Amino acid sequence: MPYLKTYDLFISHAWKYVDEYDRFITLLDAAPNFTYRNYSAPPDKPLLFTSRISKGVLAGKLTNKIRPVNAFIMLSGMYYNYHEWMQVELDLAKEYNKPIVAVAPWGSQKMPSDIYTIADICVKWNTDSIISAIRNYSI
Repeated sequence: MPYLKTYDLFISHAWKYVDEYDRFITLLDAAPNFTYRNYSAPPDKPLLFTSRISKGVLAGKLTNKIRPVNAFIMLSGMYYNYHEWMQVELDLAKEYNKPIVAVAPWGSQKMPSDIYTIADICVKWNTDSIISAIRNYSI
């Protein structure tokens, strides 16, 4: 199958969970016939420089990252620990009508029940499922 499209993705994450994020990036990079641009904040240029940043400032920085993407990817394993921060991201994704693809935590068969009502689609940590969801739900 030829490369048909380059997908612009925002991958919600927290740097405390950098291993899960890196594992996810490795999965995307290895997917055959799939190309993407990562609009997430890289570890060397985080959006937050202080824990005292206001929600308004954070939302403004996140808006520039989320507005242009085709899909919002939610690594659901960190949802409860970072609910308040992730909620800002989710609200922006909804405001800009971005499809939300929730990915179950690495090595887990279950996701927090709240995720099923938030996401457009929930998938397990499986390359085919993730790539298929991105292709089918991207705008």
